Amino acid sequence: MATTLTDMATIVDLDAKRAELVAQAEASGLRLVRFLYCDNDGIIRGKSAGIANLKERLETGIGLTVAMQAFTMLDHLASVQGMGPVGEIRLVPDPTTFATAPYAPHTATVLVDMQTLDGQPYAADGRGFLKRMIARAADEHDLSLVAAFEPEWSLAVKNGGDTFSPIDDSGCFTSTGMNIAAPIIDEIIAALESQGMTVEQYYAELGWGQQELSIRHAPALQAADHHVLYRETVRGVALKHGRYASFAPKPWGDQAGNGCHLHFSGWNPDQSVNRFYQPDADFNLSPLARQFMAGILDHLPALVALTCASVNSYRRLQPQMWASAFRAWGPDNREGALRVASPFKGHEAESTNVELKSSDSSANPYISLGGVMAAGLDGIERGLKLPPPVNVDPYNLSDKERQAIGIDRLPTSLKEAVANLKRDEVLLKALGERLATSYIAVKELDIDAFAAADEAFEFRQHIYKF
Repeated sequence: MATTLTDMATIVDLDAKRAELVAQAEASGLRLVRFLYCDNDGIIRGKSAGIANLKERLETGIGLTVAMQAFTMLDHLASVQGMGPVGEIRLVPDPTTFATAPYAPHTATVLVDMQTLDGQPYAADGRGFLKRMIARAADEHDLSLVAAFEPEWSLAVKNGGDTFSPIDDSGCFTSTGMNIAAPIIDEIIAALESQGMTVEQYYAELGWGQQELSIRHAPALQAADHHVLYRETVRGVALKHGRYASFAPKPWGDQAGNGCHLHFSGWNPDQSVNRFYQPDADFNLSPLARQFMAGILDHLPALVALTCASVNSYRRLQPQMWASAFRAWGPDNREGALRVASPFKGHEAESTNVELKSSDSSANPYISLGGVMAAGLDGIERGLKLPPPVNVDPYNLSDKERQAIGIDRLPTSLKEAVANLKRDEVLLKALGERLATSYIAVKELDIDAFAAADEAFEFRQHIYKF
């Protein structure tokens, strides 16, 4: 295949960027660069390159066994054909994601794409899946998604043995809770902003030791990248203070769960016009937005296998927990799976967005957001009609009332969600055979492993791995 002028320009730009990064790393006294990725079970993993061979590694990547995308959070290897001890891929860095890690001495991070040995995208790479969905939205619908992950997490201390306790028992939104966490939060904010993430809001949440700190929205790929770096930063800074930050959906059975609500809106390709906004429509939602939302609701029983991706997730996804246990939507309805957020007065066109509440940080953010896009695009392509909004807690309706307006209960276990995913041809096709097969195999091995253990094992494994 001939190399085009555009290809040549891209190669030159990449070479210049890599040279710039090497010079920056040497001038900053860095010793290691972590090549990070998020695996099929939502765990952030990676390898590190020394500075001496950084230029080469930035070009060629670092080798990784094909087995790693079949690893579970318990480091068990799922049985997937072609994902065992034989074979290798490359972790090839995206230079635009390079950042110094303020929580690790003399260390920087860079996020990677998985590539085959001949330089092609690896079919089991979640980041590659999201890139495909972004390209499809742009090519087929002139649509560019802007998104923000809105994580909750718990600050904990480790007791003797393998148990953890919240750092405080303060109340929701209390200044006491903020004061207790203040030294850690201050350092986290500085660390996030040093890596190009703008902090929007912070407060102590409902659960003991629970925090919520949101960062500014970004184009879809950058939003997912930011969430990986956010998780790394929060956990890294907390450890410097002798604390554990847990993004587990339900770190303690008697406390509020940690969600990671996903906000999104659809824009034109240059992101100058919010195509989800229509000023004269109900709730300012355009027909495109309503079709996109209808697609998500239609696929949600299977989609939650991607967005609420752990066994532990379904302890949180319960009625009257403000966690969206029902397939419903409404304006500012925090018990609906989809919430139309109130826009900012005078900035309605820019701020109209939708929030998926059935989402948490045990999910791989690339797979989660890619799945949301696949479901939403299917809603557009099929011209799906959004059901009526719900302005009450769906739990307070009778079974007959819920049935009359098309509201049903979301899966009550990861096992049920994965079974739905295995029947959802749209999501399976979007994921592709290699990613879908490995993802489902990993989840099914998790399901079996946790079913054979007690609750204490589940809580302990999730609280420090997410």
